[in-house]
Amino acid sequence: QAQLVESGGGLAQPGGSLRLTCAASGFTFSRYDMTWARQAPGKGLEWVSAIAKDGSETWYLDSVKGRFTISRDNAKNTIYLQMNYLEPEDTALYFCAPAAISTMSLTQPRREAYWGQGTQVTVSS
Repeated sequence: QAQLVESGGGLAQPGGSLRLTCAASGFTFSRYDMTWARQAPGKGLEWVSAIAKDGSETWYLDSVKGRFTISRDNAKNTIYLQMNYLEPEDTALYFCAPAAISTMSLTQPRREAYWGQGTQVTVSS
């Protein structure tokens, strides 16, 4: 059974940084593109970033380009999201999930039963 555990969220000031981590288990991690999605208060889920199974390709939501960096370590079944120059609009519950990188601009995420609880990011002064 797939299991995803997100961590690293917290309270940051505008302009600050956080690094999110997602530990995956229960499936062959290296065979899947992986993503980060988020849900802001009162809003729907949106894709934030994605990385190909071998790390050769990445995708970012326009509003986070140049500020966020996604990476993965297939030996540790883990993906990361380095978030710099945080803005109040980044405040959300962040999730990781396997999903095809080719669909990022075409679909909206839907929370599945195997998703984790997410990690809360709050950006406020």
